Amino acid sequence: MSESPRVVLTGIGWVTPLGCDIDSVWKKLVSGASGMAPITRFDARTFPTSFAAEVKDYDVAEYLRDPSLHQHAGLNSQFALGAASQAWRRAGLDRFEQLDRSRVGLYLGAGEGVLDTENYMRANLRGWDPEARCIDGVRWAENALECMHAQKEIEQEPNMPLAHLAREFEVNGPAYNCLTACAASTQAIGEAFDIIRRGEADVMISGGAHTMIHPLGVTGFNRLTALSTHKGDPAEASRPFDRTRDGFVMGEGSGIVVIESLEHAAARGATPLAEIIGYGSSCDAFRITDIQPDGRGAAAAMEMALDQAGIDPGRLAENGRPPIDYISAHGTGTQENDSIETRAVRRVFGDLAPSIPMSSIKSMMGHLIAAAGAVELITCVMAIQQGELPPTRNLHHPDPELDLDYVPNESRKAPVDTCLSNNFGFGGQNDTLIVTRFKG
Repeated sequence: MSESPRVVLTGIGWVTPLGCDIDSVWKKLVSGASGMAPITRFDARTFPTSFAAEVKDYDVAEYLRDPSLHQHAGLNSQFALGAASQAWRRAGLDRFEQLDRSRVGLYLGAGEGVLDTENYMRANLRGWDPEARCIDGVRWAENALECMHAQKEIEQEPNMPLAHLAREFEVNGPAYNCLTACAASTQAIGEAFDIIRRGEADVMISGGAHTMIHPLGVTGFNRLTALSTHKGDPAEASRPFDRTRDGFVMGEGSGIVVIESLEHAAARGATPLAEIIGYGSSCDAFRITDIQPDGRGAAAAMEMALDQAGIDPGRLAENGRPPIDYISAHGTGTQENDSIETRAVRRVFGDLAPSIPMSSIKSMMGHLIAAAGAVELITCVMAIQQGELPPTRNLHHPDPELDLDYVPNESRKAPVDTCLSNNFGFGGQNDTLIVTRFKG
């Protein structure tokens, strides 16, 4: 059996609450900037949580070859288009004329695009009476087909970002979408990695896109008691690993990477940004909204990724450093999640765990739900490229039960060769990716 091809990252792009440009957003991350502010998308003043990390000043038309092709795109699809266009160009695929588009695939972890019908009616229809649920006296149900553009209904489907990307880049290879909650884009990139290793594609566009900053999304997570209800400055609300943590802050956006076989990248003269060397996935088989308390499910995903990467988690690397230089933590800021992730890291790395720095960029960007993992993997790539670790913001009150190195409040210069990125989702989904410096 032939050896599996090496898989490299050649393009990265993101649309985030801190901005869209890779370099400027990275500078904000390492400076500890915050994207949290009062919600402007709808009137949330009466909600238990009235703040979020919204994407601001974003115009998808700036990234498109023909905006008319995507005129009905939902917000999640718009985010995906912007991030993917950045990644596509960074990979140099816009200049590569010999690309076999039947060998270019897509795998996204994209969330549903929820249409708020009531607000849509108020904004777009004259004579809408919300109490009578009618338009100029005619029952809405009788006018449904006339009232709402059919494309708006379709845009609720979670695979629509995938369809928009396929059209924008005219690619015809394998196409998949998964929606495994907060682990979705990590899973998508891991599965795309496996598709290339199996020889089913040369190039994969992968990552995620999501927004749940709408009345239904915020209400749902409030009812689950997952959101922070911090009463002070929104910038101080997301507090992963801090003793006073009380939930996550809703974010939105997209992270997209271009990955390809090393052979394909070399043949077209592309410069790899990093190499993916391990992927692991597991399920807790526990409560729908909780992780196994001892961290066994999360640990299993990490162990699988480390095994595939050929890394012994209990031994120092040849350079005398820990086997992993940095962990991009799931780190949501909920009481249980942060405690269990800490236990899982200790379970995997044992006595070496305290010497491995790990931080959560959700303290600055909020939780991008299905898009979180891809954005956090891009953070790992930037850490490798820049030799700097982003901090966990707002970590001012150490929790005596959480005793690892969470890079509190200030970024840290450090040699970074190999990073591990964790994401865990409702339903018990656990996914881990390992990325390393490309060494030729």
